[in-house]
Amino acid sequence: MTQTLAPPSPPRPTVRKVAEPPARRTRTFTRPLQYLALLGYMVFLGFPLLFLLSTSLKTPRELRSTDSSFLPEKLNWDNFGNAVEKANLAQAAGNSLYVAALTTVIVTVISLPAAYALARFRTKLRGVATVWILLSQVFPFILIVIPVFLVLKQVGLVNNPLGLVLVYTVWCLPFALWMLRGYVAAIPVDLEEAGAIDGAGRLRVLRSIVLPLLAPGLVATSLFTFISSWNEFFFALVLIQDPGLQTLPLTLARFFGAEGQVQLGQLAAASLLATIPSLVFFLIIQRRLTSGLMSGAVKG
Repeated sequence: MTQTLAPPSPPRPTVRKVAEPPARRTRTFTRPLQYLALLGYMVFLGFPLLFLLSTSLKTPRELRSTDSSFLPEKLNWDNFGNAVEKANLAQAAGNSLYVAALTTVIVTVISLPAAYALARFRTKLRGVATVWILLSQVFPFILIVIPVFLVLKQVGLVNNPLGLVLVYTVWCLPFALWMLRGYVAAIPVDLEEAGAIDGAGRLRVLRSIVLPLLAPGLVATSLFTFISSWNEFFFALVLIQDPGLQTLPLTLARFFGAEGQVQLGQLAAASLLATIPSLVFFLIIQRRLTSGLMSGAVKG
């Protein structure tokens, strides 16, 4: 009886390990360094707020001590209460909010059509406007504060929040106009021409195509104007004398005594509270920084 032998199995192919591409190895090595650098940058930016928070929670004894640690030994919330009561921060914050918000609205409404005209229309006034924008940023404020004070005094706007709004508008408008002009110039003209070919009028093109694409620019301009008006000190010091009308930077200056003594704990608490409106304003509008980048290109 013969036995049938099975045919030999074919040899298994040898699997060679493919070497990892150099680009992938480089990416694997540099990715942790990027995260580390980002973490260090975030700590660098957040250190002033951490320092204010730590200082505002320390007792006067810790603040006077020369060997105190960065973290407070015991949480002391009295600095916040004393700062709000003694300096009347609520009223000062309301004055600053009124001036900064009104200035932001006026600057945005004026700079938006002006920036579009500068970027799209080639006229003789374009060069004059560009020169005016650049020259307005050259002169120091100390040179114009006396003429500004005399002019506002003649029209009855000294010791008036509307006078500050007028000064801040003139102060912030050139830079805001320059920023928006760059954003408008970055929008391709082909998108507007495509909308016009589809039958959309000038206003429809501006509303449906240009404005959505300008959303990040409007947000950046509004944020710059609001923060600049919120933190401004020099013009407010000259134009506002009534304590009930003073803005928040003037109120914070009260924590410095006549002989150089500083109520450091209360000043840190008040400064920390003064940053909250700016952070809230940024959180409200920060979504528009990215949502409008390409939304206008798909609207008809």
